[in-house]
Amino acid sequence: MRPLSRPRSTLLAAAVACAALSSANGSAAAPIVYEAEVPAGGPDHFFVDFDVPPGTAEVEVRHDDLSEANILDFGLDDPNGYRGWGGGTTEPIVVNEAAASRAYVPGPIPAGRWRVIVGKAKVVESPARYRIEVELRTTPTLAPIDRRAYIPPPPRKTETRYYAGDLHVHSRESTDASATLEENIALAKQRGLEWLEISDHNTITQLDFFDAIHEKEPGFLLIPGIEYTTYAGHANAIGATKFVDHKIGQPGVTIEGAADAVRAQGAILSINHPVLDIGDLCIGCAWKHDLDPSKIGGVEIGTLGITAGAQLFSERAIAFWDALLDRGAKIPALGGSDDHRAGTATGLFPAKIGSPTTLVRASELSTQGILDGIKKGATVVKLDGPDDAMVELEATTRPTQPTRPDGRDSDDALAFPGDSLGVRTIYLRAKVTNGVGQTVRFVKNGKPEDAVAVTSDPFFHVVLAPAPEQGEDRWRAEALVDDRPRTVTSHVWLRRDPAGPEAEAPASSDDGCGVAPDGQTPTSWLGVTLAAIAIALLRSRADKKLRRR
Repeated sequence: MRPLSRPRSTLLAAAVACAALSSANGSAAAPIVYEAEVPAGGPDHFFVDFDVPPGTAEVEVRHDDLSEANILDFGLDDPNGYRGWGGGTTEPIVVNEAAASRAYVPGPIPAGRWRVIVGKAKVVESPARYRIEVELRTTPTLAPIDRRAYIPPPPRKTETRYYAGDLHVHSRESTDASATLEENIALAKQRGLEWLEISDHNTITQLDFFDAIHEKEPGFLLIPGIEYTTYAGHANAIGATKFVDHKIGQPGVTIEGAADAVRAQGAILSINHPVLDIGDLCIGCAWKHDLDPSKIGGVEIGTLGITAGAQLFSERAIAFWDALLDRGAKIPALGGSDDHRAGTATGLFPAKIGSPTTLVRASELSTQGILDGIKKGATVVKLDGPDDAMVELEATTRPTQPTRPDGRDSDDALAFPGDSLGVRTIYLRAKVTNGVGQTVRFVKNGKPEDAVAVTSDPFFHVVLAPAPEQGEDRWRAEALVDDRPRTVTSHVWLRRDPAGPEAEAPASSDDGCGVAPDGQTPTSWLGVTLAAIAIALLRSRADKKLRRR
């Protein structure tokens, strides 16, 4: 783009001449100043180019949207591409070989064409204007700090179970955040979490600090990520370690391409706060993109905790998730706090790490282990936080309670959330802990079944589920508080397989009623028994019809 304050050729010639002179005498050149109107219409981003001569050791870019009403975002590319994204901060951009301001990448300063990226986040005052000052120095001014290349640490723990964490946390490398990684981890550990995904806005510079943290916290795991932030929705690139271009509308930059770029890294694209449509309080937060559900690897059904205001959005977010599942996608439920202040935020929606909490059933506590668990769909979301009831969903042929007292990896369990199982009939069992006084229900294909009271700890709620005649049925379990979901599992998927497992008939008591598992009322268990008899009769009739043919 041409500088609009004076002819580009004159400006750049002067800049090169000044830079050459300053290189000779060891001083910096005079700043290059661009002040102009924001282009009306067109894409959401535009560019202000400038040339960096050989011998430059540091680049500083100061920027201003010159308005109390408008909001412009800023980033920086060097001749090789991405150099960082600061968003709407007013902080200057400073980069040199050994250091960079937050959200920007240190490294060599190549000579050639650089550009300031300007995003039109909010333009309501016209004409909108901006001012950019570029200063090129031959001597660095920004002192280096300890940065290391990201290397995934070895597994922190090695057992198959649910691991509790938070999939949407910001550090200081998001320039709208203030929390250090140490502060985030301290709060997470206080709340009983074992891992965090650090999802800073359109940057990966947070990864430079993971290695030192992992040395100090050998039992805790930080997972790479990016909050892929656009003006038509935010996504979570869980596990991403490479920048993904967010400038939708620029040549070759599409939401489909972004999803493919995330997947090519082995990472997961999840939709963040899809129904959070609160205008200027969260620009672009509600999901407006039209993306093939097969490219979506998760939906954040909970953002913030229920008691922090998420009750306004969580049920609509669950409905958004169900609508994608109705289109044939197998997408797990996820949750994230969107904490920017390590739990110290105040105001309308105060975020706190762990609210909500995502539990991922994995074979080990490692980045790959958690990613594999999410890709499988083995998740549970506690919508308010770690103190919510836990719900563990299993499929089994036996109507009795698990043979292991803790219910973990029960000896008779055939499937867990994320599994697709070919069966004739199967029992679905929801184990609820820390849920006395709540209710629990199953949800089949997005339609809730009747809820039952949770009267013991642990409590087992069991239903008999026949396989569908065609396609697949999806089943999840939910614990409810005041008739609203508080803990939500992802789904077990059932399809018909004539050679698949068949549910055992319940044992009978002397009075002819089914023997109920602990915590299950005989009346509701009788319903399971009657359902089993009805299914057996229907199958018998069907067999007779086939024999007549």
